[in-house]
Amino acid sequence: MAISFSGAAKAEVCRVFPNRPCCALAECFGILLYCNSFTADSIKIITESREFAQLLPALFKKAFNVCFDIFPSLEAPGKLVFQITDEEKIAHIMESCGFSPDDTVALHVNLPLVEDDCCKAAFLRGAFLAGGSVTDPGKGYHLEIATTHKSVAMETYVLLRELGDINMKSARRSGGHVLYIKQSDLISDFLTFLGAPVAGMGIITAKLEKELNNKVNRRCNCDDANASKVVEAAQEQLAAIRKLEELGVLDKLPAKLHQAAVARKKHPYSALSELAELMDPPISKPAMNHRLKKLVEYAKEASK
Repeated sequence: MAISFSGAAKAEVCRVFPNRPCCALAECFGILLYCNSFTADSIKIITESREFAQLLPALFKKAFNVCFDIFPSLEAPGKLVFQITDEEKIAHIMESCGFSPDDTVALHVNLPLVEDDCCKAAFLRGAFLAGGSVTDPGKGYHLEIATTHKSVAMETYVLLRELGDINMKSARRSGGHVLYIKQSDLISDFLTFLGAPVAGMGIITAKLEKELNNKVNRRCNCDDANASKVVEAAQEQLAAIRKLEELGVLDKLPAKLHQAAVARKKHPYSALSELAELMDPPISKPAMNHRLKKLVEYAKEASK
């Protein structure tokens, strides 16, 4: 099964393993706030990414020194489900994140855990891995991170603003809250910031290919339109020449016009510049155009 662009981006992000314990904690914190369930009763993380599934146990071991109670085989098809149900483990994780197991009604971003820039980046990596997605740039430009917790989304938005260049917008969707980017260059910058420069470059490459294809299509359409005009003009000129021949007027025209008529008749689909070169002596393209227009005018007058 081919991996999606979003899956490839996440796989690339997963290659960045935090060296510092504080960054491991921050990344797990981002995962927990954006995962499927983080309550006093259960922690549940569902993913389709095999790379993320490989990373999770090592991350939780480094950040909390705990193992998952329920974890899937990486060989299993479809979605993979990780769970922690042990009350002591959950209490330890919640306390490490600055929460009390007795009060988890409203989750929020615990700012001391993301004080340093390296921890901010780690937190956002975790949020993207657990709740993020990015559209294939061949189809459009859209990156988002979704959560069911309004306060988490709003505080993450503030965190992003503190980083300066990362400007996401927020929206509400089906009871959830979404932070998103639709500008290709900003998506590329964000993926690069998370540690996925290849995916970021993929966005830029796709954009350049689209722009090049659009330019080629516009040029082809313009060339087609110009070609149609040339053919229509040539047909009008040939019709005028035949009319002048039928009326016995063609041989009585001034030498320059007669020469132009003969050239057009012998070369019915040649461009004006090519006909101009056939004149003796050669003339300019505008001068050739003037002679052919004169032929059309003579034909109209002779027909009256």
